[in-house]
Amino acid sequence: MAKYSKKAGEKVEEAMHEMKEGKLKTGTGKKVTSKKQAVAIGLSQAKKEGAKVPKKKT
Repeated sequence: MAKYSKKAGEKVEEAMHEMKEGKLKTGTGKKVTSKKQAVAIGLSQAKKEGAKVPKKKT
């Protein structure tokens, strides 16, 4: 299992909360409905802020 930093976990939690409220949007402006997509957005935001996020597995 991948280890995520506390900051990354907080970002994912924040993204999930926004998704449940219907406020989370994709890059194209569409509403996010998938939990997986919300997690990916949270991890992406955390990575941009310098949090420890493992590389994407192919």
